[in-house]
Amino acid sequence: MATSADGPAGGVPGSGDGPISADERSELLALRKRFPAQRRWRAALSALLITLAAVLAPLSAVAVWVTDEMADTGRYVATVAPLARDPDVRDAVTDRVTDAAMAKIDLDSLLSDVTPRDRPLLEDALGSLRGPITGGIRDVIRQAVASFVASDAFASLWEKLNRQAHAAFTGALTGDSDSAVRVRGDAVVLDLAPVVAQVKQRLLDSGLSAASLIPEVRTDFTLVKSRDVQKVRTGFRALQIAGNWLPVVTVVLAVGGVLLAARRRRALAAAALGIAAGMAVLGIGLAVFRVRYLDHLPAELDDAAAGAIYDQIVRFLRVTVRMMIALGAVVAAGAWLSGTGRWAVRVTTAWETAIAAVRQAIGVTTTGPVGLWVHRYRRALRWVVVAGAAFALLLWPYPTGLVVIWISVVALAALAVVEFLDDRRQPGAAGVGSA
Repeated sequence: MATSADGPAGGVPGSGDGPISADERSELLALRKRFPAQRRWRAALSALLITLAAVLAPLSAVAVWVTDEMADTGRYVATVAPLARDPDVRDAVTDRVTDAAMAKIDLDSLLSDVTPRDRPLLEDALGSLRGPITGGIRDVIRQAVASFVASDAFASLWEKLNRQAHAAFTGALTGDSDSAVRVRGDAVVLDLAPVVAQVKQRLLDSGLSAASLIPEVRTDFTLVKSRDVQKVRTGFRALQIAGNWLPVVTVVLAVGGVLLAARRRRALAAAALGIAAGMAVLGIGLAVFRVRYLDHLPAELDDAAAGAIYDQIVRFLRVTVRMMIALGAVVAAGAWLSGTGRWAVRVTTAWETAIAAVRQAIGVTTTGPVGLWVHRYRRALRWVVVAGAAFALLLWPYPTGLVVIWISVVALAALAVVEFLDDRRQPGAAGVGSA
């Protein structure tokens, strides 16, 4: 039977009262409008905070790289030290030092000690041999340089130069460094004068007296050359300052976005995937910038050496990108699997069924009091495993993507042990579980 607007259909459900007044109706409509509006406001703010966290994630990684990699002597030396044994860098240094030495040695210099009376006769005798002799001297010098560059002495010298200038790029990009690494115009250069001095002594020891003509040579080896060096100077100090608090802000924004969301598991998965996507953009940007950087290098610079130096300098950033992508995928998968979605339930059910099949296959029918205890505290134990994995990741000095994967595997194994010991089928387990 139909009811009027003022009949029972218009009253408070289940109250048994008669028609509601106009004021009560207005208040009820206001409440109905208020809660959806509040939910929409919280959802919008949650989405905004998560988006900001995803945008700030790559900036946080760069800021940490600037603060940690460039300000810490040990980390900086550990980063640039392998370059001393890189074949491309060795070849580039060898060519540069050889050219600098040959610029000070020629046949005219060698003939300067010959008496004026004998010089014309000697020059006529040399004739067309001038070129081969010059080439032979260059070969001797290059072999000496290559031998030194391939030695442990060069590796130690390379490390010493960079250790003395442990704030190499910090000082270079801020322009206030008097060390071996500095900014000159649009390039960050390393002075190879100590290398030339070492090679000169080796040549003299081998009997090439012409090496004594080599004066103190200050020749530069370009580490970075780009028109953007001056622009990087401007933002370098800001990133260095932001390195301590920008990652914290990013985490706070992500946590705030998750807590404000009505569906927090879904928001956590979205935040994890958003941050992972932001880090992936940083990784793509590093690869694209490498190509553009090498394409715009001057012709006199060695592309292979420049590429090796670039790859070594941004190694920490690339490791961070891979780690954050792996972590984002793991967190998103965990948030999804802990939910009540159809496919998530199917996966967790399959997991429990597989572990039950293992128990049955090895003949374990009961785990006794331990099983009852695990069943009672199974939720707390799962959270302990998750917290332990997070704690291990936080304590790891410089985690990589592989570290994240292995921690996840160990955590998954621990959860499998908890599920294996959970004796929910034992008599009395139902009562224990509801206690």
